[in-house]
Amino acid sequence: MHPERNEVKNIAILGSTGSIGTQALQVIGQNPKLFRAYVLTALSNADLLIEQAIAFLPEYVIIADEIKYPQVKAALAHLPVKVLAGYAAICELVTLPEVDTVLTALVGFAGLEPTIAAIKAGKTIALANKETLVVAGELITDLAKQHGVKILPVDSEHSAIFQCLAGEEGNAVEKLIITASGGPFRGKSSDFLATVTRAQALNHPNWVMGAKITIDSASLMNKGLEVIEAKWLFDVAIEQIEVVVHPQSIIHSMVQFEDGSIKAQMGLPDMRLPIQYALAYPERIKNNFKRFDFLNYPNLTFEKPDVATFRNLALAYEALNKAGNMPCIINAANEVAVAGFLKGEVGFLHMSDVIEACMQKITFMPKPQLADYLNTDKETRILAQNLIQQMPKAAVII
Repeated sequence: MHPERNEVKNIAILGSTGSIGTQALQVIGQNPKLFRAYVLTALSNADLLIEQAIAFLPEYVIIADEIKYPQVKAALAHLPVKVLAGYAAICELVTLPEVDTVLTALVGFAGLEPTIAAIKAGKTIALANKETLVVAGELITDLAKQHGVKILPVDSEHSAIFQCLAGEEGNAVEKLIITASGGPFRGKSSDFLATVTRAQALNHPNWVMGAKITIDSASLMNKGLEVIEAKWLFDVAIEQIEVVVHPQSIIHSMVQFEDGSIKAQMGLPDMRLPIQYALAYPERIKNNFKRFDFLNYPNLTFEKPDVATFRNLALAYEALNKAGNMPCIINAANEVAVAGFLKGEVGFLHMSDVIEACMQKITFMPKPQLADYLNTDKETRILAQNLIQQMPKAAVII
């Protein structure tokens, strides 16, 4: 049974040492009567996981990198915190009866199986891992319906749409309008992008995020993944999803209804707001975050995305139209391409080349099952890595 109003919700944070996880712990720390960090997990950042465990005293911590287990175990030996290791432990602990909400903030494909386990256990899902729905949207949404599970979006854009739809049950949606900041390279040409550095790409004008999502924002792949996620979250047709560049990042997204009215959710760019909304849903709770002032933003502007230069957004729409395992292919290829760019193995524009080649070469499956998604992901990663190794090194700028 889930807690009633003012009872403490036990939260499992998958990826507590990342950008979303650390901000979720800020929200929990400010609301100790409402939330408890019950499970904390990290991939390999043992030092920060130890700090978090000492500060929040969760029931369990999991370090996925088993080599780091002795370090975490020894550091927390004096505390009443159970320490586990390995990916399988994450999938197991999300099913604990004491857990009320699972915040999936793992990066990339790694979020899929723990999310499935949590849904099958009937947990409320606060979804920050968009790749879960990108890779297996039909499978995840069907499972959620089958088990009566709420999927509460944490991405600022999807949270905005979710909030705009509140109270509109039964009213037909004409269009979802997803806003994009345009990232650090808005308005730049292909010639400029051919020589951009990792440091330039990581310098986002509005948001402070992890490295992978920041590169995705710079390439507009993040917006492409959000389009795919929106299709599954809100059960709309592809042609009902529009992307608009909004450089100020004040309007986080909009919904246009069949009478032409548009609702927008606005606020300063602060991920703690959608995190808090998902954790406290359906309530809104008070906070001390900085407030938006219209007088500080006299001009809000909008423009079309440049999909000719930033091809990833067009590739994402293409994958969504194709359906089947094609979104899984672009997600895996993109994860490898971004990792390659961050390591100086592939140039910024060549990331799109890698993704497009994988879309053409990996076997298409119109009706994949979970095992098919897992195989597609594995095969695509191998191909993408091979393609990167064949790239002309002269094109790589570190």
